[in-house]
Amino acid sequence: MNKSKSEKRFFGIRVADLLAFFAFYYFFATFYHIVLWINRESWDENRGPLFDWIEYFDSVGIDYILKALLTFPIWWLLFRKLKKWPHKERILLHIVLLPAFVLIWQQLYYLVLESFGFGHLNGSAISWDIYIPALFYVLQFGVLHSYNYHIENQEKLKLEGELRTAVLKSELSAIKAQLNPHFLYNVFNTISASVPAENEKTRKMIAELSDLFRYQLRASQVEKVFLYEELDFINKYLELEKERFEDRLNIEFDVDKEIMNEEIPPMLLQPLIENSIKHGLSSLIEGGSIILTIKKKGEKLFFEISDTGVGVKDKESVFGKGIGLTNTKLRLEKVYQSTLNLSDNNPRGLKISFEI
Repeated sequence: MNKSKSEKRFFGIRVADLLAFFAFYYFFATFYHIVLWINRESWDENRGPLFDWIEYFDSVGIDYILKALLTFPIWWLLFRKLKKWPHKERILLHIVLLPAFVLIWQQLYYLVLESFGFGHLNGSAISWDIYIPALFYVLQFGVLHSYNYHIENQEKLKLEGELRTAVLKSELSAIKAQLNPHFLYNVFNTISASVPAENEKTRKMIAELSDLFRYQLRASQVEKVFLYEELDFINKYLELEKERFEDRLNIEFDVDKEIMNEEIPPMLLQPLIENSIKHGLSSLIEGGSIILTIKKKGEKLFFEISDTGVGVKDKESVFGKGIGLTNTKLRLEKVYQSTLNLSDNNPRGLKISFEI
Protein backbone atom coordinates (compact mmCIF):
# COMPACT_ATOMS: atom_id res chain seq x y z
CA MET A 1 0.00 0.00 0.00
CA ASN A 2 1.38 3.42 -0.98
CA LYS A 3 1.83 5.97 1.75
CA SER A 4 -0.11 9.20 1.51
CA LYS A 5 1.74 12.48 1.02
CA SER A 6 1.26 13.34 4.71
CA GLU A 7 2.97 10.08 5.76
CA LYS A 8 5.95 10.24 3.38
CA ARG A 9 9.16 11.50 4.96
CA PHE A 10 12.26 13.31 3.76
CA PHE A 11 15.22 12.93 6.14
CA GLY A 12 12.76 11.98 8.89
CA ILE A 13 10.50 15.01 8.26
CA ARG A 14 6.99 14.58 6.89
CA VAL A 15 6.69 15.90 3.34
CA ALA A 16 3.43 17.63 4.29
CA ASP A 17 5.25 19.55 7.05
CA LEU A 18 8.01 20.61 4.65
CA LEU A 19 5.46 21.83 2.11
CA ALA A 20 3.65 23.79 4.83
CA PHE A 21 6.98 25.32 5.94
CA PHE A 22 7.83 26.51 2.41
CA ALA A 23 4.25 27.71 1.85
CA PHE A 24 4.50 29.79 5.04
CA TYR A 25 7.64 31.58 3.80
CA TYR A 26 6.35 31.92 0.26
CA PHE A 27 3.17 33.59 1.54
CA PHE A 28 4.99 36.19 3.66
CA ALA A 29 7.61 36.88 0.99
CA THR A 30 4.89 37.36 -1.64
CA PHE A 31 2.82 39.52 0.71
CA TYR A 32 5.86 41.70 1.41
CA HIS A 33 6.53 42.00 -2.34
CA ILE A 34 2.96 43.18 -2.94
CA VAL A 35 3.18 45.80 -0.17
CA LEU A 36 6.45 47.12 -1.63
CA TRP A 37 4.99 47.23 -5.12
CA ILE A 38 1.94 49.19 -3.95
CA ASN A 39 4.20 51.71 -2.17
CA ARG A 40 6.91 51.94 -4.84
CA GLU A 41 5.92 55.49 -5.89
CA SER A 42 6.40 56.81 -2.35
CA TRP A 43 10.04 55.82 -2.15
CA ASP A 44 12.66 58.53 -2.14
CA GLU A 45 13.96 58.65 -5.70
CA ASN A 46 17.00 60.64 -4.58
CA ARG A 47 18.46 57.56 -2.94
CA GLY A 48 19.76 56.27 -6.26
CA PRO A 49 19.58 52.93 -8.09
CA LEU A 50 20.22 50.89 -4.97
CA PHE A 51 16.59 51.45 -4.07
CA ASP A 52 15.18 50.59 -7.46
CA TRP A 53 12.03 48.56 -6.75
CA ILE A 54 13.17 45.49 -8.74
CA GLU A 55 16.43 45.33 -6.82
CA TYR A 56 14.54 45.85 -3.61
CA PHE A 57 12.36 42.89 -4.50
CA ASP A 58 15.54 40.83 -4.93
CA SER A 59 16.70 41.85 -1.46
CA VAL A 60 13.37 40.70 -0.03
CA GLY A 61 13.95 37.27 -1.58
CA ILE A 62 17.40 37.13 0.04
CA ASP A 63 15.80 38.23 3.32
CA TYR A 64 13.35 35.30 3.47
CA ILE A 65 15.79 32.71 2.16
CA LEU A 66 18.20 33.58 4.99
CA LYS A 67 15.38 33.51 7.55
CA ALA A 68 14.34 30.04 6.35
CA LEU A 69 17.91 28.71 6.43
CA LEU A 70 18.44 30.01 9.99
CA THR A 71 15.04 28.75 11.17
CA PHE A 72 15.62 25.13 10.16
CA PRO A 73 18.50 24.31 12.62
CA ILE A 74 16.55 25.96 15.46
CA TRP A 75 13.47 23.93 14.52
CA TRP A 76 15.58 20.75 14.45
CA LEU A 77 17.05 21.55 17.88
CA LEU A 78 13.70 22.29 19.54
CA PHE A 79 11.44 19.72 17.88
CA ARG A 80 13.83 16.86 17.14
CA LYS A 81 16.95 16.91 19.34
CA LEU A 82 15.19 18.23 22.47
CA LYS A 83 11.70 16.85 21.75
CA LYS A 84 11.64 15.02 25.10
CA TRP A 85 12.26 18.25 27.05
CA PRO A 86 9.20 19.76 28.78
CA HIS A 87 7.34 22.28 26.63
CA LYS A 88 8.05 25.11 29.11
CA GLU A 89 11.82 24.56 29.04
CA ARG A 90 11.91 24.63 25.24
CA ILE A 91 9.95 27.90 25.27
CA LEU A 92 12.52 29.42 27.65
CA LEU A 93 15.32 28.54 25.21
CA HIS A 94 14.00 31.28 22.93
CA ILE A 95 15.45 33.83 25.36
CA VAL A 96 18.84 32.85 23.92
CA LEU A 97 17.79 31.71 20.45
CA LEU A 98 15.81 34.82 19.44
CA PRO A 99 18.65 37.38 19.81
CA ALA A 100 21.08 34.91 18.22
CA PHE A 101 18.71 34.47 15.26
CA VAL A 102 18.27 38.24 14.78
CA LEU A 103 21.99 39.04 15.10
CA ILE A 104 23.16 36.28 12.73
CA TRP A 105 20.42 37.07 10.21
CA GLN A 106 21.24 40.80 10.21
CA GLN A 107 24.98 40.27 9.70
CA LEU A 108 24.47 37.70 6.94
CA TYR A 109 21.75 39.78 5.27
CA TYR A 110 23.91 42.92 5.10
CA LEU A 111 26.92 40.91 3.93
CA VAL A 112 24.97 39.30 1.07
CA LEU A 113 23.32 42.58 0.04
CA GLU A 114 26.65 44.38 -0.13
CA SER A 115 28.22 41.55 -2.13
CA PHE A 116 25.40 41.94 -4.74
CA GLY A 117 25.63 45.71 -4.76
CA PHE A 118 22.32 46.27 -2.99
CA GLY A 119 21.78 48.81 -0.26
CA HIS A 120 20.44 48.36 3.26
CA LEU A 121 19.29 50.45 6.21
CA ASN A 122 21.86 52.52 8.06
CA GLY A 123 22.07 54.57 11.22
CA SER A 124 19.11 54.50 13.57
CA ALA A 125 17.00 52.87 10.83
CA ILE A 126 18.90 49.60 11.52
CA SER A 127 16.54 49.17 14.47
CA TRP A 128 13.87 48.10 11.94
CA ASP A 129 16.13 45.21 10.92
CA ILE A 130 16.08 44.12 14.55
CA TYR A 131 12.43 44.68 15.37
CA ILE A 132 10.90 43.09 12.24
CA PRO A 133 13.02 39.84 12.26
CA ALA A 134 12.34 39.48 16.01
CA LEU A 135 8.61 39.92 15.39
CA PHE A 136 8.74 37.40 12.53
CA TYR A 137 10.69 34.95 14.75
CA VAL A 138 8.02 35.15 17.48
CA LEU A 139 5.26 34.70 14.89
CA GLN A 140 6.75 31.68 13.13
CA PHE A 141 7.79 29.83 16.28
CA GLY A 142 4.43 30.59 17.84
CA VAL A 143 2.90 28.78 14.86
CA LEU A 144 5.47 25.95 15.04
CA HIS A 145 4.98 25.38 18.78
CA SER A 146 1.19 25.41 18.36
CA TYR A 147 1.39 22.90 15.52
CA ASN A 148 3.84 20.68 17.44
CA TYR A 149 1.55 20.76 20.49
CA HIS A 150 -1.35 19.73 18.25
CA ILE A 151 0.63 16.81 16.78
CA GLU A 152 1.82 15.62 20.22
CA ASN A 153 -1.73 15.85 21.55
CA GLN A 154 -3.04 13.80 18.59
CA GLU A 155 -0.36 11.15 19.18
CA LYS A 156 -1.22 11.11 22.88
CA LEU A 157 -4.91 10.62 22.11
CA LYS A 158 -4.03 7.84 19.66
CA LEU A 159 -1.81 6.12 22.24
CA GLU A 160 -4.51 6.41 24.90
CA GLY A 161 -7.00 4.86 22.48
CA GLU A 162 -4.64 1.98 21.75
CA LEU A 163 -4.01 1.51 25.47
CA ARG A 164 -7.75 1.41 26.18
CA THR A 165 -8.09 -1.26 23.51
CA ALA A 166 -5.16 -3.21 24.96
CA VAL A 167 -6.59 -2.91 28.49
CA LEU A 168 -9.98 -4.10 27.26
CA LYS A 169 -8.38 -7.11 25.58
CA SER A 170 -6.42 -7.86 28.75
CA GLU A 171 -9.55 -7.59 30.87
CA LEU A 172 -11.43 -9.93 28.54
CA SER A 173 -8.51 -12.35 28.66
CA ALA A 174 -8.49 -12.16 32.44
CA ILE A 175 -12.23 -12.85 32.57
CA LYS A 176 -11.80 -15.84 30.28
CA ALA A 177 -8.89 -17.09 32.40
CA GLN A 178 -11.04 -16.96 35.53
CA LEU A 179 -13.95 -18.94 34.09
CA ASN A 180 -14.07 -22.00 36.28
CA PRO A 181 -10.30 -22.23 36.90
CA HIS A 182 -10.81 -24.98 39.48
CA PHE A 183 -12.66 -27.01 36.89
CA LEU A 184 -9.68 -26.57 34.56
CA TYR A 185 -7.19 -27.72 37.19
CA ASN A 186 -9.40 -30.69 38.06
CA VAL A 187 -9.46 -31.67 34.38
CA PHE A 188 -5.66 -31.52 34.24
CA ASN A 189 -5.41 -33.69 37.35
CA THR A 190 -7.94 -36.15 35.92
CA ILE A 191 -5.99 -36.41 32.66
CA SER A 192 -2.72 -36.81 34.54
CA ALA A 193 -4.20 -39.56 36.73
CA SER A 194 -5.45 -41.42 33.67
CA VAL A 195 -2.01 -41.51 32.07
CA PRO A 196 -0.23 -44.84 32.65
CA ALA A 197 2.57 -44.72 35.21
CA GLU A 198 5.20 -45.62 32.61
CA ASN A 199 4.42 -42.37 30.73
CA GLU A 200 6.01 -40.16 33.37
CA LYS A 201 7.14 -37.69 30.73
CA THR A 202 3.54 -37.02 29.72
CA ARG A 203 2.53 -36.60 33.35
CA LYS A 204 5.29 -34.02 33.77
CA MET A 205 4.19 -32.07 30.70
CA ILE A 206 0.59 -31.96 31.94
CA ALA A 207 1.78 -30.72 35.33
CA GLU A 208 3.88 -27.99 33.69
CA LEU A 209 0.93 -26.94 31.53
CA SER A 210 -1.24 -26.76 34.64
CA ASP A 211 1.39 -24.54 36.31
CA LEU A 212 1.39 -22.23 33.29
CA PHE A 213 -2.38 -21.74 33.54
CA ARG A 214 -2.12 -21.20 37.27
CA TYR A 215 0.53 -18.49 36.81
CA GLN A 216 -1.49 -16.78 34.06
CA LEU A 217 -4.51 -16.66 36.34
CA ARG A 218 -2.41 -15.10 39.09
CA ALA A 219 -0.88 -12.63 36.62
CA SER A 220 -4.37 -11.30 35.88
CA GLN A 221 -4.87 -10.50 39.57
CA VAL A 222 -1.58 -8.80 40.62
CA GLU A 223 0.41 -5.80 39.36
CA LYS A 224 3.91 -7.12 40.11
CA VAL A 225 5.68 -10.44 40.65
CA PHE A 226 9.22 -11.29 41.69
CA LEU A 227 11.67 -11.78 38.85
CA TYR A 228 12.42 -15.33 39.92
CA GLU A 229 8.69 -16.17 39.64
CA GLU A 230 8.54 -14.82 36.10
CA LEU A 231 11.69 -16.77 35.17
CA ASP A 232 10.26 -19.95 36.67
CA PHE A 233 7.18 -19.46 34.47
CA ILE A 234 9.42 -18.85 31.44
CA ASN A 235 11.35 -22.04 32.20
CA LYS A 236 8.18 -24.13 32.29
CA TYR A 237 6.97 -22.53 29.05
CA LEU A 238 10.30 -23.24 27.35
CA GLU A 239 10.37 -26.83 28.60
CA LEU A 240 7.10 -27.45 26.77
CA GLU A 241 8.42 -25.69 23.65
CA LYS A 242 11.58 -27.85 23.73
CA GLU A 243 9.41 -30.95 23.67
CA ARG A 244 8.17 -29.73 20.30
CA PHE A 245 11.48 -28.47 18.90
CA GLU A 246 13.72 -31.01 20.67
CA ASP A 247 17.39 -30.29 19.89
CA ARG A 248 16.48 -27.51 17.45
CA LEU A 249 15.85 -25.08 20.31
CA ASN A 250 18.69 -23.92 22.57
CA ILE A 251 18.00 -21.60 25.50
CA GLU A 252 20.52 -19.56 27.53
CA PHE A 253 19.86 -17.38 30.57
CA ASP A 254 22.25 -14.59 31.58
CA VAL A 255 20.66 -13.17 34.73
CA ASP A 256 22.37 -11.74 37.80
CA LYS A 257 21.43 -13.66 40.95
CA GLU A 258 21.37 -10.43 42.97
CA ILE A 259 18.29 -9.15 41.13
CA MET A 260 16.04 -12.21 41.50
CA ASN A 261 13.87 -10.43 44.09
CA GLU A 262 13.28 -7.39 41.89
CA GLU A 263 9.61 -6.87 41.03
CA ILE A 264 8.38 -6.67 37.45
CA PRO A 265 4.97 -6.79 35.71
CA PRO A 266 3.82 -10.40 35.19
CA MET A 267 3.75 -11.95 31.72
CA LEU A 268 6.22 -9.33 30.46
CA LEU A 269 8.83 -11.64 28.92
CA GLN A 270 6.83 -14.60 27.62
CA PRO A 271 5.23 -12.76 24.64
CA LEU A 272 8.69 -11.58 23.52
CA ILE A 273 10.24 -15.03 23.78
CA GLU A 274 7.24 -16.56 22.04
CA ASN A 275 7.72 -14.03 19.22
CA SER A 276 11.37 -15.08 18.83
CA ILE A 277 10.39 -18.75 18.63
CA LYS A 278 7.35 -18.35 16.40
CA HIS A 279 8.64 -15.75 13.94
CA GLY A 280 12.38 -16.21 14.27
CA LEU A 281 13.25 -19.88 14.74
CA SER A 282 10.27 -22.07 13.84
CA SER A 283 10.81 -21.80 10.07
CA LEU A 284 14.48 -22.84 10.28
CA ILE A 285 15.19 -26.56 9.79
CA GLU A 286 18.28 -26.33 11.98
CA GLY A 287 16.48 -24.30 14.67
CA GLY A 288 18.52 -21.85 16.68
CA SER A 289 19.23 -20.23 20.02
CA ILE A 290 17.57 -17.69 22.30
CA ILE A 291 19.53 -15.77 24.92
CA LEU A 292 17.68 -13.96 27.71
CA THR A 293 19.84 -11.31 29.39
CA ILE A 294 18.74 -9.33 32.46
CA LYS A 295 21.12 -6.87 34.17
CA LYS A 296 20.86 -4.05 36.68
CA LYS A 297 21.93 -0.71 35.21
CA GLY A 298 21.84 1.98 37.85
CA GLU A 299 18.29 2.14 39.17
CA LYS A 300 16.84 0.30 36.17
CA LEU A 301 16.62 -3.29 34.94
CA PHE A 302 17.87 -3.96 31.43
CA PHE A 303 16.24 -6.79 29.45
CA GLU A 304 17.40 -8.27 26.15
CA ILE A 305 16.03 -11.24 24.21
CA SER A 306 18.28 -12.15 21.27
CA ASP A 307 17.70 -14.99 18.81
CA THR A 308 19.52 -16.48 15.82
CA GLY A 309 16.39 -16.66 13.69
CA VAL A 310 15.50 -15.17 10.33
CA GLY A 311 15.46 -11.58 11.63
CA VAL A 312 13.18 -8.72 10.62
CA LYS A 313 13.83 -6.17 7.86
CA ASP A 314 10.97 -3.74 8.49
CA LYS A 315 11.05 -3.50 12.27
CA GLU A 316 8.30 -0.87 12.56
CA SER A 317 5.79 -3.07 10.75
CA VAL A 318 5.92 -5.89 13.34
CA PHE A 319 4.04 -3.84 15.94
CA GLY A 320 0.94 -3.72 13.79
CA LYS A 321 0.81 -7.49 13.24
CA GLY A 322 1.30 -9.38 16.51
CA ILE A 323 -0.71 -8.81 19.68
CA GLY A 324 2.14 -9.84 21.99
CA LEU A 325 4.72 -7.31 20.80
CA THR A 326 2.18 -4.51 20.41
CA ASN A 327 0.68 -4.97 23.88
CA THR A 328 4.13 -5.23 25.51
CA LYS A 329 5.21 -2.03 23.73
CA LEU A 330 2.12 -0.23 25.00
CA ARG A 331 2.61 -1.52 28.57
CA LEU A 332 6.19 -0.24 28.62
CA GLU A 333 5.25 3.17 27.22
CA LYS A 334 2.32 3.66 29.58
CA VAL A 335 3.76 2.34 32.84
CA TYR A 336 7.49 3.06 32.50
CA GLN A 337 7.71 5.60 29.65
CA SER A 338 10.15 3.10 28.16
CA THR A 339 10.67 2.01 24.56
CA LEU A 340 10.75 -1.48 23.10
CA ASN A 341 13.85 -1.48 20.87
CA LEU A 342 14.35 -3.88 17.97
CA SER A 343 17.77 -4.31 16.35
CA ASP A 344 19.68 -6.84 14.26
CA ASN A 345 21.52 -9.64 16.02
CA ASN A 346 24.98 -10.64 14.84
CA PRO A 347 25.49 -12.61 12.63
CA ARG A 348 21.76 -13.31 12.22
CA GLY A 349 18.49 -12.85 14.01
CA LEU A 350 16.77 -10.21 16.12
CA LYS A 351 17.39 -8.44 19.42
CA ILE A 352 14.55 -7.07 21.54
CA SER A 353 15.58 -4.84 24.45
CA PHE A 354 14.06 -2.42 26.96
CA GLU A 355 14.59 -0.92 30.41
CA ILE A 356 12.21 -0.50 33.33
